[in-house]
Amino acid sequence: MERMPIKTYATRNKLSMFNVVKMIKSGALKSEVVEEDGKEVTYILIDENEEPLKRQTESKGKAKAPDLAEKVARLEQDVAILKRELDALKMSVGIQS
Repeated sequence: MERMPIKTYATRNKLSMFNVVKMIKSGALKSEVVEEDGKEVTYILIDENEEPLKRQTESKGKAKAPDLAEKVARLEQDVAILKRELDALKMSVGIQS
């Protein structure tokens, strides 16, 4: 099991340090706190099994992209419908735009 400081882990995995700390506090990452030179230093414990886990999450992220495109298209349609309804309402009330 390898130890790595928070900053190194964050840069290696292209994450912010804040997100890494959140992952530690939520229990998503194993960590240990060691006192060095009077300061508490948090190390992340790295397993060899963690790398395939990262690849799996990346592949899941790619699968969501088409789903997001469909949602955006549907929302654009909804906005167009709402604009037409708003224009009709304005005309019935007598408001000019």
